Amino acid sequence: MSEAGGRGCGSPVPQRAPWSLVAATAAICLVSATSVWTVGAEPMSREEKQKLGNQVLEMFDHAYGNYMEHAYPADELMPLTCRGRVRGQEPSRGDVDDALGKFSLTLIDSLDTLVVLNKTKEFEDAVRKVLRDVNLDNDVVVSVFETNIRVLGGLLGGHSLAIMLKEKGEYMQWYNDELLQMAKQLGYKLLPAFNTTSGLPYPRINLKFGIRKPEARTGTETDTCTACAGTLILEFAALSRFTGATIFELQVRKIRLKDYERPAQLEYARKALDFLWEKRQRSSNLVGVTINIHTGDWVRKDSGVGAGIDSYYEYLLKAYVLLGDDSFLERFNTHYDAIMRYISQPPLLLDVHIHKPMLNARTWMDALLAFFPGLQVLKGDIRPAIETHEMLYQVIKKHNFLPEAFTTDFRVHWAQHPLRPEFAESTYFLYKATGDPYYLEVGKTLIENLNKYARVPCGFAAMKDVRTGSHEDRMDSFFLAEMFKYLYLLFADKEDIIFDIEDYIFTTEAHLLPLWLSTTNQSISKKNTTSEYTELDDSNFDWTCPNTQILFPNDPLYAQSIREPLKNVVDKSCPRGIIRVEESFRSGAKPPLRARDFMATNPEHLEILKKMGVSLIHLKDGRVQLVQHAIQAASSIDAEDGLRFMQEMIELSSQQQKEQQLPPRAVQIVSHPFFGRVVLTAGPAQFGLDLSKHKETRGFVASSKPYNGCSELTNPEAVMGKIALIQRGQCMFAEKARNIQNAGAIGGIVIDDNEGSSSDTAPLFQMAGDGKDTDDIKIPMLFLFSKEGSIILDAIREYEEVEVLLSDKAKDRDPEMENEEQPSSENDSQNQSAEQISSSSQEVDLVDQESSEENSLNSHPESLSPADMDNAASISPSEQTSNPTENHETANLNGECTDLDNQLQEQSETEEDSNPNVSWGKKVQPIDSILADWNEDIEAFEMMEKDEL
Repeated sequence: MSEAGGRGCGSPVPQRAPWSLVAATAAICLVSATSVWTVGAEPMSREEKQKLGNQVLEMFDHAYGNYMEHAYPADELMPLTCRGRVRGQEPSRGDVDDALGKFSLTLIDSLDTLVVLNKTKEFEDAVRKVLRDVNLDNDVVVSVFETNIRVLGGLLGGHSLAIMLKEKGEYMQWYNDELLQMAKQLGYKLLPAFNTTSGLPYPRINLKFGIRKPEARTGTETDTCTACAGTLILEFAALSRFTGATIFELQVRKIRLKDYERPAQLEYARKALDFLWEKRQRSSNLVGVTINIHTGDWVRKDSGVGAGIDSYYEYLLKAYVLLGDDSFLERFNTHYDAIMRYISQPPLLLDVHIHKPMLNARTWMDALLAFFPGLQVLKGDIRPAIETHEMLYQVIKKHNFLPEAFTTDFRVHWAQHPLRPEFAESTYFLYKATGDPYYLEVGKTLIENLNKYARVPCGFAAMKDVRTGSHEDRMDSFFLAEMFKYLYLLFADKEDIIFDIEDYIFTTEAHLLPLWLSTTNQSISKKNTTSEYTELDDSNFDWTCPNTQILFPNDPLYAQSIREPLKNVVDKSCPRGIIRVEESFRSGAKPPLRARDFMATNPEHLEILKKMGVSLIHLKDGRVQLVQHAIQAASSIDAEDGLRFMQEMIELSSQQQKEQQLPPRAVQIVSHPFFGRVVLTAGPAQFGLDLSKHKETRGFVASSKPYNGCSELTNPEAVMGKIALIQRGQCMFAEKARNIQNAGAIGGIVIDDNEGSSSDTAPLFQMAGDGKDTDDIKIPMLFLFSKEGSIILDAIREYEEVEVLLSDKAKDRDPEMENEEQPSSENDSQNQSAEQISSSSQEVDLVDQESSEENSLNSHPESLSPADMDNAASISPSEQTSNPTENHETANLNGECTDLDNQLQEQSETEEDSNPNVSWGKKVQPIDSILADWNEDIEAFEMMEKDEL
């Protein structure tokens, strides 16, 4: 038990008492449970735990060592091209790059991880490098949120452990609070962001010029995310209490509370939290995703626990732990009650509208919500934590990693995975809470998948597409700051760590702040001012520490009994609408109308639509438009049926549009020293060998002459039996294929002639035929952008013979070849480069057909999602949507589901899907015409909703 709190489990906590709750490290009241082993799960031996812990150390060394060797002092390592990512020198990645400030981000973010992993000498060296090399005065615009949690938090976490090591007397004896002084300097640089009437910070700031214009190139933004504004209190309060500089924690101003005015001292970060709390939707007690920083109006009114909101909730609970202010706990409990009432649908966590919380806002979940089971453990609500965590684990076992977003029936929605640590975080907390060795096995799976699929010669590469196994040239700083920290702590015993982890609280970036700050420099009143201007339900105020008797109900099988029903939730799940149909049949009631059965000429169907709040509008061009207004539905159940119907109609249209599409393919470098660890996502061809139906093609690569492949090859002996490399341009793709096939090539890779083109800046597309019969082309053909193609060309120059595998999906590495692998030299590793291509539902997919004069491209817009519950679709009045069993999800009365999880949802558009006037039963109406039809109705609905509010 931590000395900081000194309270037993279940004991009441006085108001205004600093409390080292389990929320700090899942240790105080839950650590006593770590000796409880779940019956049916074999306890992991200490030797195996040590072996896995050592494996985590080796993985960290591989990632950190390559960053220091190939990237430092750059902000991040690009693990495929073995170089640093420097802001402005690489193609812009949009908001992702706002985390980069030319301040050696990865090194600062990794400081306290080094100490947790017992690398004290490396920590001392790293601190010296930070003090010597890092500049915080760069003329660059950065994210206030990311800079706070990664850089300010990293400096404070480093300082916390530096003074701890200095007190122990062996390391850091020279240290004199230098990291703290840097943190203070950075804190002052962030303060101008709070110069708004609301107190909500601007989302970005210039490190050198603040928000002044024009030099600053910021200060014009109007919106910020809830998490961006609500995830500052821990770092700012810690900085204030470490330094005694009250400006970070205090701002003297007057505020009106009800009918009287009084002086009040509010922290900058606290003022932002107060504003968000005041702007919550009062009937649901939920907050939206995006808010106007000047007016306080909600810009995005959907609410969940994932991206855009996640750490706001986390910091409310942890601020109570660190600062001892009971209003934070009161607010957290109020929000948590709303989350469990509206958002939690175990094991799912689904976004809802803050004004209509009974209706879901979308049909997919994002990966960032994986932190929430860990937060529920800290709250002491163990059952839903186990349920959601198990659901997420089933998704990971299906796709190797947690996709950035996945649907409610567990299909991939966004296929990327940037090596996020949130699931590992929740796994650690659940193990500390239950002591169940099951969670050690979960951690072991995470380690194996990282080594098997993400490890590359120069570090660990983010997944561009979890379905193909392709990589992205990206290794974010949070991977070192959080992933290895949580994995190591998962397998470490108390004696394996050189300090008491229970004396610290984790920030959202897993930086460590000491709990003794709760009694240091307390310059604000702990009085609960919240209740002075809000009416709260006192029954939702829990003052007691989570009790192990509550967590386990005296049953050692408790955790297993919760997981068991979810064991096959991913592989054997039906969409909720299908389950509802089945239940309706059992009860004898008539099942709700399905989109695939709808007929616009059926009077009974039109009556059902009216009951669901769906209006049918006949357009002048002969089509029919469907618009749903949930408030016009006969009941909340009918409104839910209407929402499902509209979502099915959208998915049906999208699915039929993709009937002609081909999935992305993979080019995997399998020769030394890559051995399959570098995977490139390639664009497919509409002709030639279909890699999804035939065995993959493996062979060495050779450049064709002429390189454009537009005439008979002059070096047939060089490409005979090999995979020919050809440059794009000057003739049709099919002509290139025929020329290399005639020369004896077993496959072809077309490399873009647009120098510098990359999947980071250009969408994936398919290679079309020449309009003639292409059945004579028997070899596979794939396309790579210039930057990805140069990886293969560079490898040829370095190693001469390069062997690749052309397939529909990346294959596992060859163990025999792996055993023969020899350590590569520094020059080798620097030339082992790769940068990936992937399609995403958020990208415009292109079909490319070359001609001798110009390139013809056909594009389609983004896929649709419901907006503010105003949904619409257009169909022709006389059509009946067909229902081929191979194209749609079906359910038998015994509850079995057709498995559609192998279908790829985000794929390239083909030229054939371009007729805007065809009916759904034959050809597909394009989404852009639907979008055009919907715009007027969406605007009208938004005006109606604003009037209603």
